Amino acid sequence: MPTPERPRLRLVLAVSLDGRLAPPQGGAAQLGGPGDRRVLEEALTWADGGLIGARTLRLHGSTCLIRDADLLARRRVRGLAPQPVALVVSRTAQLPASLPFWSQPLQRWLLAPQASAVAPGFQRHLPLAPWPQLLAELAQQGLQRLVLLGGASLAASLLAADLVDELQLTFCPRLLGGAHLWLPADAGLPALSPALQQGAWQLQDCRRLPGGECLLRYGRLIGPDALAPADASG
Repeated sequence: MPTPERPRLRLVLAVSLDGRLAPPQGGAAQLGGPGDRRVLEEALTWADGGLIGARTLRLHGSTCLIRDADLLARRRVRGLAPQPVALVVSRTAQLPASLPFWSQPLQRWLLAPQASAVAPGFQRHLPLAPWPQLLAELAQQGLQRLVLLGGASLAASLLAADLVDELQLTFCPRLLGGAHLWLPADAGLPALSPALQQGAWQLQDCRRLPGGECLLRYGRLIGPDALAPADASG
């Protein structure tokens, strides 16, 4: 549950009907159409920062920017910068100098080990730490609303820590198959809490988008509205 000490975190993804992020051979899949682009920009307009894994950034080359004039105007009215801060999560801090990301008009913060100096191209460098501690540090830096833009391992680690407050999924009318699920079935990743498995999410938005796409947004239920896990004793 977000508090003044922790930002609200919304996972934003476009996935295939069978829950894939990419085709079987991997790579950067561009699943969403114009409707998904709009709801993604709406989420970015809401946010103070966007978390993105270094591997995802290497695959795509850049992060998403808000382009629609009405959304840029909303941020201006709120006294915000045109774009949310890009928060790159990396264990190696190794990103190619050729990425278009470096010329995008936004602030770049690096979340990586060894924060003794600011890495070239980044305005700020925060040391990696357990997620509750790191999110608390981001809140202290003034970031109260975050979107999580991928990749799958990053999303899995935050869901395993039960720190995701909203799920915003655009389902695209494609079947991809393969192993690249939006929530990977990887034995090396932490397991999800039983508290996330039943009665944990409430539908907040269901929207038909152009091109046969569908937006679903769920909020995390905390407290008496959330069902207790089923009794497995019987």
